[in-house]
Amino acid sequence: MKTCLHPKYLIPIEPAATVLQNHALVMQDEKILAVLSSADARQQYPDAQHVELAEHALMPGMVNLHGHSAMSLLRGLADDLSLMDWLNNHIWPAEKKHVSEEFVFDGSVYAMAEMLRGGTTTINDMYFHHEAVARAGLHTGMRTVVGCSVLEFPTGYAADADAYLDKAMAAQQAFQGQSGVAFRLAPHAPYTVSDITFKKIVALADKHDMGIHCHIHESMDEVNDSLRDHGMRPLQRLHQLGLLSTRLIAAHMVHANEDEIQLLAQQGVHIAHNPASNLKLASGFAPIHAMQSAGVNVGIGTDGAASNNKLDLLGDLRMAALLAKAVSNNPTALNAGKALEMATLAGARALGMDKQIGSLVAGKLADIIAIDLSALETLPLFDPVSQIVYAAGREQISHVWVNGRCLMAERQLLNQDAAQLKDKAIWWQQRITAA
Repeated sequence: MKTCLHPKYLIPIEPAATVLQNHALVMQDEKILAVLSSADARQQYPDAQHVELAEHALMPGMVNLHGHSAMSLLRGLADDLSLMDWLNNHIWPAEKKHVSEEFVFDGSVYAMAEMLRGGTTTINDMYFHHEAVARAGLHTGMRTVVGCSVLEFPTGYAADADAYLDKAMAAQQAFQGQSGVAFRLAPHAPYTVSDITFKKIVALADKHDMGIHCHIHESMDEVNDSLRDHGMRPLQRLHQLGLLSTRLIAAHMVHANEDEIQLLAQQGVHIAHNPASNLKLASGFAPIHAMQSAGVNVGIGTDGAASNNKLDLLGDLRMAALLAKAVSNNPTALNAGKALEMATLAGARALGMDKQIGSLVAGKLADIIAIDLSALETLPLFDPVSQIVYAAGREQISHVWVNGRCLMAERQLLNQDAAQLKDKAIWWQQRITAA
């Protein structure tokens, strides 16, 4: 069965700065079959299911390049705190008490429902109980990259770094070949992972052709502590250990000087920019315009709901565009088209998936969203790309397809029960509050 989508505007991302009108997108099974004029689509595919989206913009599903999905169950638990206070005195103790296979599955499913409703179709995650995250992705239909956390210290999940790595590789093997699920090694941060473990991670990533996902340069405390303990900044230490390469997604990278930006560009490191989390934890202002000007590929992430507190990629890409202008003192920095690319093709490129997702091109997987631009808040409409980035809200995302499968239509999730999701969230709230 073929499906033809007929939007008012079709924003393919590739070619850049392109907005098509009177065009249709044809899907067959999990792939995009064609992008062509609506008239030709009706003539060539008369037996297809034709979906009219007369007031909508059609674009690729968004890629959340850094998240901790299961932490949706800790949303609002410890707000308005510094990063280390938040981690050491609130989040890590709560995780020690509550994180389990059940917690991670339920929290991930809940987060994925929120993300799908906000137009995110791919999540690059980082957490514990890797198989539970993978199962949540398969359950919800979200394209899921499972980041397998690695730390030196014990948690309820593993006793030491070698145990984390063993569990990561076991999970990767268990889901090998499963469509819609991939795995990355995710050392937590330079201040929680040793040189020896970083070297093991690089060797495993090379051997098994896996990506790496790590928090780096998130705060000035991290940088200053590294200078004290290692005699060098974290990025330089990681470079000496062989971590910097096209395999690496560096989450945050708030504190990068000019030499480090050049190093990131030379090594092909990808950045996951998390503007809302950076602001909420007062981590600082990442030099995104300088990175992009140097040729660094930058995608966008929400971080976890415990530090954002919304998994709203559309809202965060607006924030990213505005911050880039203010930080660089340049109103032309990170224009609307580039911001939309960050949330789609740049994220896909960071994951090594840009040949499969990130743009509406024939042959790619059909990860697609439709945004209703007929709302009072988005009229009059002169430029649909600018309107999506600067004015539209996630509540205007009406339809979502992943792998050609419709997961949301007219704001209603088709394969999940919203009432059950809410009941489960309240059950966890009561359990955590009572502990």
